[in-house]
Amino acid sequence: MDLKKLAGQAGQFFTRAVQYTEEKIGSAEKTELDHHFESLSLQSDAARQWTEKLVTGAEAVLIPNPGNRVEDMIFEKIEKRRPNRLSNLEYLGLDMVQAGNDFGSGTPYGSALLKVGGAEQRLGLLEREFVSNAIQGYLQPMRKFLDTEMKTITRERRLLETKRLDLDFCKSRLRKARSMDGQSSQKDAVDPKVLVAQAEAELRKAQADFDRQTEITKLLLEGVRSSQAAHLQHLNELVEAQAQYYEQCHKVMQDLQKDMASLAQKPEKAAGGPTAAPDPAAAPVLSAAPDTEAQEAAGKGPWRRAKVVCDYDATNREEMSLMMNEVVQYTELQGQTTDFVTAKRGTQTGRVPRAYIEPLDD
Repeated sequence: MDLKKLAGQAGQFFTRAVQYTEEKIGSAEKTELDHHFESLSLQSDAARQWTEKLVTGAEAVLIPNPGNRVEDMIFEKIEKRRPNRLSNLEYLGLDMVQAGNDFGSGTPYGSALLKVGGAEQRLGLLEREFVSNAIQGYLQPMRKFLDTEMKTITRERRLLETKRLDLDFCKSRLRKARSMDGQSSQKDAVDPKVLVAQAEAELRKAQADFDRQTEITKLLLEGVRSSQAAHLQHLNELVEAQAQYYEQCHKVMQDLQKDMASLAQKPEKAAGGPTAAPDPAAAPVLSAAPDTEAQEAAGKGPWRRAKVVCDYDATNREEMSLMMNEVVQYTELQGQTTDFVTAKRGTQTGRVPRAYIEPLDD
């Protein structure tokens, strides 16, 4: 039974190939679709081509690293959470903060490194949030459109082309059967009229299949135009995410400029004012004292240094992400022991699990 089915399918492929070849060389007629259908087909092709191009361009902007794009695609296919990578700005900020800690927060350069490093980390976090929002609001819906609607249309158009080839082959077969009618001899085993009747029945079935497939495909093609309203909404979400991102980045940089300007004025005051400290080495102690007093007044212990023993991704805005082997400062509420402590790097603070850090000052 399977062999008969396979043989039948092979026969269909052969007849379609014959029909297609004869159409190409001009020896067979081809059923043409109406102008409205052809117009819908052209619009569908344009929608697919431009959507693919826009998605590719957006991916290159949001995820410049091709390796990361491939990795994200794999995670998306297996329906797992995308890896929470630190951005290049965050890595730069981490290096600046660690350098600032080594140079000393009481020195002008070390203090500046801490402030700039903290700003770079905030910029990197904002960048990651923007990328995540843009992927969810724009990229994923556009990819879904290509993977669902456009793939369905492509499949149905191919099926329609198959039905058209079958229809035209049946038309050609009927013409041949009619041309044989009246030219038969008594030696013929099959009556030509029987062949004509069979060809007409096959043609009616092929015509019905073709008409039904044409209507199905036309409905799908007409739906492409209505999908533009959804695409417009996705585009608005991309613009809103981008506008919010640049607005937040602008505020971070304005605050950083003010901080850097105040740092530039401090050495001048120290050099010309009567209250300048004669011993520069005492500056870190003087600047650190108010911070320690403020912590103790708030019921927290003094800041201590700790080394991060394992990467940690923040789960909410109250927490802070950690990178293995970096050095941060931490404090905790006096008289209380919890699973979390408050950590600080530069101007960035947040809760982190106690198990992820190893104290250095104990």
